Amino acid sequence: MTEVVAALIWDQGKFMICQRPAHKARGLLWEFVGGKVEPSETKEQALIRECQEELAITLDVGEIFMDVIHKYPDLTVHLTLFNASIQTGIPQKLEHNDIQWIAVNEIDQYAFCPADEEILTRLKLSTK
Repeated sequence: MTEVVAALIWDQGKFMICQRPAHKARGLLWEFVGGKVEPSETKEQALIRECQEELAITLDVGEIFMDVIHKYPDLTVHLTLFNASIQTGIPQKLEHNDIQWIAVNEIDQYAFCPADEEILTRLKLSTK
């Protein structure tokens, strides 16, 4: 199982989503920013590193929002989504095709990675 971390970053009632590059697995689908945890790092360290590499931002990592295990045809991921906020920097598209800030009621307008579906359902329920 692959350990993966991601950030739920809110700003003024909207949260950040990133569109995967076309050439990667699940290309052009939307996701929360993050990536794989390396063997020598904690989940929090991995999330901070991934956000620096992918968006040129430094995060303050908060509590875990949700854990999900999802089986793709090519791998099984254990995704840990953390509440987080941007400490320094302005998000830049260093790796992603696009970055958007969306409200919960806009979720259905975007095609997300399947591993995120459970999280998106919880977000929709938590804002009703």
